[in-house]
Amino acid sequence: MSFKLTKDFLESVNEAIEQRNFAWFKQNVFDLHDADVAAIIDELDEDEAAYLYGLLNENMQADVLIELDEDTRDAILGTFSTKEFAEQLENLDSDDAADILSELPKEQIEEIISHIQDNDAAEDIVDLLNYDEDTAGGLMQKEFIQAKIDWPVNRCVIELRRQAEEVEKVYTIYVVDDANKLVGFLSLKRLLFASPLTKIRDLFQDKNVISVKTSDDNEYVAKIMEKYDLVSVPVIDLQGKLVGRITIDDVVDVIIEEAEKDLQMASGISEKIESSSSIWKMSRARMPWLLIGLLGGILGAQVISGFEADIMIVPQLAFFIPLITAMGGNVGVQSSAIVVQSLARGDDQFGSIFKKLAKESLVALVNGIVLSLIVYGFAYIFDNAILGLVVSISLFTVIMFAAVFGTLIPLILDRYKIDPALATGPFITTLNDVLGLFIYFTIGILMYGL
Repeated sequence: MSFKLTKDFLESVNEAIEQRNFAWFKQNVFDLHDADVAAIIDELDEDEAAYLYGLLNENMQADVLIELDEDTRDAILGTFSTKEFAEQLENLDSDDAADILSELPKEQIEEIISHIQDNDAAEDIVDLLNYDEDTAGGLMQKEFIQAKIDWPVNRCVIELRRQAEEVEKVYTIYVVDDANKLVGFLSLKRLLFASPLTKIRDLFQDKNVISVKTSDDNEYVAKIMEKYDLVSVPVIDLQGKLVGRITIDDVVDVIIEEAEKDLQMASGISEKIESSSSIWKMSRARMPWLLIGLLGGILGAQVISGFEADIMIVPQLAFFIPLITAMGGNVGVQSSAIVVQSLARGDDQFGSIFKKLAKESLVALVNGIVLSLIVYGFAYIFDNAILGLVVSISLFTVIMFAAVFGTLIPLILDRYKIDPALATGPFITTLNDVLGLFIYFTIGILMYGL
């Protein structure tokens, strides 16, 4: 049964902290899932969070630490001395330890690493810090299980037992040659049923070996694991040597981060921000697209001013300006969102551009006809058929143009290695607003004979 953090439970936690009631925590908290314990600690103030965290055993501290919100984790780690900080890192997987250290100043990183007692763990962490955080090398962990191709089964079992002491979750046994190059995978079932003297080379699988390179982008890693339904993927260097593995929990984090980034980009936020970010950083992230929106508004005003004399003759034309701009923006965002989603899945949409354009145009055609008829019917009821005809034809035209632009722009951006998520935000909306106003007034002038 899943745990649900309630206000009453949180009040009991606060009361137990005040009373230093260890027995209550042992009975009600210590048996919870690590993520649930982290959720409780995240709701406490700094002193209470540090106290509850200190009650956990070493293994549970490591598991809870990586589940905490970044601000809470930083506050707890900030209460430790350099030596205590290093001890906390030794209990973590190498990738998690490297992620935490990467946020610190270089001098502090060096000091903390110097206090890590396990030399192998320290070397692994230092190695990971050398990779860009947005690559497979920065995402991987150094703890994995491997077997040499020339080992007999009896030696392999002994070696795997030794390696497993350092690996929390065993998904796959990787097989390497004498040069430590990845050559395949070993089935645990085949290993268990094989005779003791059988060589691993007679048991391992060397077909369809899926791996990623240390320089591969995080998004590419996520696509590979999704495509082949992998729970872990081996990481090799440029020489083909096995250097680490990436597990599904880390890839889920990447997928969430990318989704958040695309959502922020589509909302007109140009860099990653969080609720805890400074006012200056949040303003800086939003300002570029607000300026684009401002420029679009100025251009729209210029378009309207260019038709000022015509509006004075037929002032009813001004009534439908919000309708034209809103519908053009909405259709453009919808079309671009579909294309951006396809690109995110790895589909080569540019290779089938005409097919995609044709499909979106047909969708726009259907929507345009239905919406235009509704507008015309509304105007006809109020005895203004000419205005209804102007608005309905303009609306249809704007919808068609918006669908085409909404399809083309993300494809072009992706072609030139620019994040296509830009196309689902203020960029496409502003463009369609200006274009829609020009189309609307041009059609109005033509139909009214002005």
